[in-house]
Order: sequence, then C-alpha cells, then structure tokens
Amino acid sequence: MRVGRSALIVLDASAGCGLTLDHPKAEALRGLMLEGEKIAAPELYLSEVIHVMQKLVRGNRISDKEAGEYARKAVSLVDEFVPMSGLYQEALSESIRLNHSSYDLFYFVLARRNAATLFTMDRRLIDLAMRNGLNCVFEAEVAPGESWTIRAETEDAAKL
Repeated sequence: MRVGRSALIVLDASAGCGLTLDHPKAEALRGLMLEGEKIAAPELYLSEVIHVMQKLVRGNRISDKEAGEYARKAVSLVDEFVPMSGLYQEALSESIRLNHSSYDLFYFVLARRNAATLFTMDRRLIDLAMRNGLNCVFEAEVAPGESWTIRAETEDAAKL
C-alpha cells in the first residue's frame, strides 16, 4: 500500500471478486490501494458477489464450499456497506441521463458523492467514470503487449 491523499475507495463486485479470486490484475489493484484508505460499497455489492460465485459453481470452476469462502473474503474487503435507499434516486436519474446500467450507477454515484476512487474491472464503467471526471483505476497499454493499471485522480472530483 502507498500513502496518499484519497480517503475512500468504492469497490465494485468485479474488483472485489477479482481481488478475492486472485485475478491476474489483482496484484496491480492491491498496489494502488493507499495506506489507511477505507473501502465502501453499495449494498448491491453483496448480491453481485453472490451472483458471481453462483455462476462459478454452475460452471464447475469452484466448489460450493469454495464459493462460500470466496464470498466471505469478498465481503470482508468492504469496511462500510451503504444502503441503496439513499442512492437510488440519483442512480436512476444518472442512468437515464448517461444511458448506462443502473447497477453500475450505484457505484458511480457513491464514488462521486464521496470524491472516492472507484475500483472496478468493468471496462464500460471505467469508460463512464473517465468521461465524467470520476477518480478510478484503469488499464493503459504503455507499449505493445504491455499494460499498466493506473489510478487516475482529479483535483476536481470533490466538486462533481
């Protein structure tokens, strides 16, 4: 972990499951977490993590027991679960305005409200965050066949 100025990460289920299941990009994500940073997620995270685990069991990639263990690990990454009841109106209006999945907008709105950095492995959500000046992590190709995972933070994120 590094020391830095951001105080909060909003973790989506793709990144949470990636960290838990040791996805090839997990180590890069861990390296971008700052010392002392808290991790938050909307309650939707719980449902999405369970869905991922259920799909992995159905596809015979992990056992029932492993699914339970991985789900517990993914849930334990989050310090605070934010009720969706406080986010849904803004998530709805933004999903309509931005023509984007309402599921993603719960993470987007939570990150924007808190000037937090969004950790996701979802390319469409990364693109949305970048187009709208939201702090996020993304992968950039720096040379043919070589990509870096980068943490993009803007000075204006708190003003969004």
